[in-house]
Amino acid sequence: MLLSNSYSLTSLKFPSPKLSLHQNRSPKRIVKMAQTAQNPVKQQLKIVVPNKHGEKLVGLLHDTGSGEIVILCHGFRSSKETTSIANIAVALENEGISSFRFDFAGNGESEGTFQYGHYRREADDLHAVVQHFSGANRVPSAILGHSKGGNVVLLYASKYHDIPTVVNVSGRYDMKRGIKERLGEDFMQRIKKEGFIDVQNKRGSYRVTEVSLMDRLSTDMHEACLQIDKDCRVLTVHGSADEVIAVEDALEFAKIIPNHKLHIIEGANHNYSSHQAELASVVVDFIKTSLQQDKATS
Repeated sequence: MLLSNSYSLTSLKFPSPKLSLHQNRSPKRIVKMAQTAQNPVKQQLKIVVPNKHGEKLVGLLHDTGSGEIVILCHGFRSSKETTSIANIAVALENEGISSFRFDFAGNGESEGTFQYGHYRREADDLHAVVQHFSGANRVPSAILGHSKGGNVVLLYASKYHDIPTVVNVSGRYDMKRGIKERLGEDFMQRIKKEGFIDVQNKRGSYRVTEVSLMDRLSTDMHEACLQIDKDCRVLTVHGSADEVIAVEDALEFAKIIPNHKLHIIEGANHNYSSHQAELASVVVDFIKTSLQQDKATS
């Protein structure tokens, strides 16, 4: 379901489960996208990029020989190996578009210590990557982020104004939401008393300090999105069944970003567990169209 940014929240109706969100897609193409996302890529080159703090950011270049390159950003406590990010890289490669997926500082193979928050710092990590490829005679033409990475690419666009196409996959609009689910109902009282909260989950443990919590709470996505250039094309993709970040957050982005398209994938959860092919198809179509428009106006 593709929506412009001119609509009201109350008028939005999600499609019936009986309807296909990709009625303009042939079944063969959807099958091809699913198969592509499972196949190994032809060429991956590990590249290390230093950020402005001297930490080494590690990433994988999917090189098709294209001059344009898409930078892919993972989410919270994740890595470049996230299924959605890896599959989108393969789908782009299948269309002849190079991409680079990397680990933010403190995540995956990259140097640094993981920190809760750090949204603006991760936007600066992304800037280091964009500068690296610009200096290597590549053209970073699009940036894409999933979950927290979606916030990062929007923050980047609001600050640097040098990338014409931005894809926000399941990013969070209201940064005050989702905290008590991870830290507990009394998180503010506890962190004021102890100065930190240690979080343990199935993926390990991490510490949330008062400083890092305030970093998140002070990240104003509404104000940031108002700073995005009107010529910057922004696509927001969100699952209607997202259990981590409510789909209403996507609707808020659509209200305030000037050059914006919104695509809701019916039934998809936060990680698009059963909707990888649909996600890749929507994203790749948008990026291909944007690249064609850039070439037509250059």
